[in-house]
Amino acid sequence: MRHANVAVFVPHIGCPHRCSFCNQWTITGKTKQPSPDDVRNAAETAVASLGEKTKEAEIAFFGGSFTAISPDYRRSLLEAAAPYVRSGQFRGIRLSTRPDAIDDAILDELCNYGVTTVELGAQSMDDAVLLKNGRGHTAEQVRTASHAILERHLCLGLQMMTGLPGDTPEGACRTARYFAELHPQEVRIYPAIVLPGTQMAEWYRSGSYQPETLEEAVALCAGLLQYFEERGIRVIRLGLHASPELEKQRLAGPWHPAFRELCEGRRWLVRMQSAFHSLPQGSYTLMVPEKFLSQIKGQKKSNLLALAQLGYQVTVKPGGSFILYGDDGSILVKENFINAGSLT
Repeated sequence: MRHANVAVFVPHIGCPHRCSFCNQWTITGKTKQPSPDDVRNAAETAVASLGEKTKEAEIAFFGGSFTAISPDYRRSLLEAAAPYVRSGQFRGIRLSTRPDAIDDAILDELCNYGVTTVELGAQSMDDAVLLKNGRGHTAEQVRTASHAILERHLCLGLQMMTGLPGDTPEGACRTARYFAELHPQEVRIYPAIVLPGTQMAEWYRSGSYQPETLEEAVALCAGLLQYFEERGIRVIRLGLHASPELEKQRLAGPWHPAFRELCEGRRWLVRMQSAFHSLPQGSYTLMVPEKFLSQIKGQKKSNLLALAQLGYQVTVKPGGSFILYGDDGSILVKENFINAGSLT
């Protein structure tokens, strides 16, 4: 059960800043602060429904700055979760927090309760972008916290955003390079979405901020996904989790319920364009592993349409590996017509 979480949302509390993009209620649909009983109920429900699979899952505290909430409340939540880890029913505890809310004392506490993963909401490694968006921390604090987490042999996750006010695609690529230098095991990538009740919404309405288009975000994030995976860094989320609140409240920005699928499809299009470039225009049949079939075709067959515009009429069928056939049925390339790389 890879990357499974039993999520407990702790919205807003603990965060000393209000970032330009932040409206946790719209993102999560949660306003009530969870109690220790809520943690226990979530864990018991997961155990009852998933059984042995929870042994590879984590109890996850998301939505706020967990290590910045009041110590007594934080410990009450950890104490509710810890017995399920100590008994072996869950693999560990995951939490998300701010880079400036990590120190040795906090890490001692987290390790004592069985925390296994700490995700840092870094968002950018450009201090000017962080300042403009009210993050309240610096890129150097991201580095310091990351090193401290890894020194405790905890899994490090880093979260970044694209399309923030003041940022550029080139800036996002620099953030990705800085992230890779910190050697996180996991990364989340969120294109910035304009939500009501935020500073970003005010900038958007005034015309001083223009969010990424969906096309721009897909192109950028597909490249970021490729970059991280080539370096053995798992991208465990691309885009905000779909929710009725987000779909209803979103003012602007590149949100799509299948954003990752769009990015995966874009990666395949780039690979196919490169692979077909050396071949004459014409009709071809491409056999591919079935698990990649929909991504290679693209949403609404967009990748096949893009290839057709280049003069390549490609029929894609499920098969055991990447094999390319000419229009006469002859095998042109037996294996690895598309360099699958980390995709396999």
